[in-house]
Amino acid sequence: MKNFLFKRIPLLCFFCFLFVSNKSFCYLSPEEVLVVANMNARRSVSLAVYYINKRHIPKENLLKIWCTDSEMISREDYNKKIKIPIQKFLKDHPKNKIRCLLLMYGVPLKVGGVPLSLEKQTELKNLKIRLSLLQEQLKSEKDIARKKALQNKIKKLKNRLMQLNLSLNTSASVDSELSLAKVKDYPLGFWIPNPYFMFNQKSKLKYRKKDVLLVARLDGPDPEIVKRIINDSIYAEKKGLKGIAYFDARWKEPKNKKKLGGYAFYDYSLHLAAKEIRKSKLLKVVLEDTKRLFKKNECKKAALYCGWYSLGHYIDSFKWVKGAIGYHMASVECETLKNKSSNIWCVKMLQKGIAATIGPVGEPYIQAFPVPHIFFWALTDGYFSLVESYYLSLPYISWKMVLIGDPLYLPFKVHNKKIENLSNVN
Repeated sequence: MKNFLFKRIPLLCFFCFLFVSNKSFCYLSPEEVLVVANMNARRSVSLAVYYINKRHIPKENLLKIWCTDSEMISREDYNKKIKIPIQKFLKDHPKNKIRCLLLMYGVPLKVGGVPLSLEKQTELKNLKIRLSLLQEQLKSEKDIARKKALQNKIKKLKNRLMQLNLSLNTSASVDSELSLAKVKDYPLGFWIPNPYFMFNQKSKLKYRKKDVLLVARLDGPDPEIVKRIINDSIYAEKKGLKGIAYFDARWKEPKNKKKLGGYAFYDYSLHLAAKEIRKSKLLKVVLEDTKRLFKKNECKKAALYCGWYSLGHYIDSFKWVKGAIGYHMASVECETLKNKSSNIWCVKMLQKGIAATIGPVGEPYIQAFPVPHIFFWALTDGYFSLVESYYLSLPYISWKMVLIGDPLYLPFKVHNKKIENLSNVN
């Protein structure tokens, strides 16, 4: 996973500001969820109806679309068969006040990129040729001054190539792309800052909260796993999520916390998440802060988890309790949800019993992951649902990330007496 373009984030967490500024954001209601099912995928509609009945969602909040049942959909078909039907529903049902989309088993996971124009293809080809020529010239150059000049040219050319390649990276998760379904047109190259992200609260962004839909999916290797996720989430919500929180950092807590970026910041965020949950006294916390990963069968009664970095290789360390939530920060841990033989983290965690997880469909770069201490703070506060906790901690949309789980899930509702007064929040 590359550490690229990391914008340093202030480490002071303005939680009071966050809480006050998001009073109207908390406690997602069933009436605000639009459930999207694919009529062309077996069990998609029946699972949607099952969820709607379990969560008492209005029956009119079911949108049936018809598209491919494969995990990849072309950009053209995505627009015609997914985005436009959702936009039409929102336009035709303004009184529903939909804030959240729930994509059901059978809705495609990934949307392809926009085909390169002839102009861009030519530019890319010419840049690569120029770079190759300069590199060959550098090999035979003896003069120190000319050698340095060539190195500078090569560096600039590589930067230009990188920027061009990023701007041409228009593939995404269907979920993240649908965050901007209410927006008619927006740039598709690379990512877009998420206005709900905690550290964007005071930023002047092009797209505001009113433009963004919260998106989650109920999905997995088979329909029975989806049904289990629904049942386990409701069970844990009623009983209260119990067990142990496991965090797997790679380094000790840094002494100098002022200029952390990239991997160092996210590793420190794991330390902060562990501190936050210890402070809440909701769960016992285990923090691993060396380069070793949790070993097989080491993590009993796992209720929460976040860690890194075992790329594409799930380690069977966990015995998940009902309603468990966790994610592993590595590059392609959600590139598929249907391949039962895959050893990526999202697939394996769902097969092993987790109720909610997060992962990217392609290379996201580390700074695109939900920031752990924000995600787990919001989750354990009791006010914010699973999908709201995700969006508060998610830096970018129109990108690679996917949230698998019940968007309405409030795992610590029964632990927090404040939740009883939610009717008075606004």
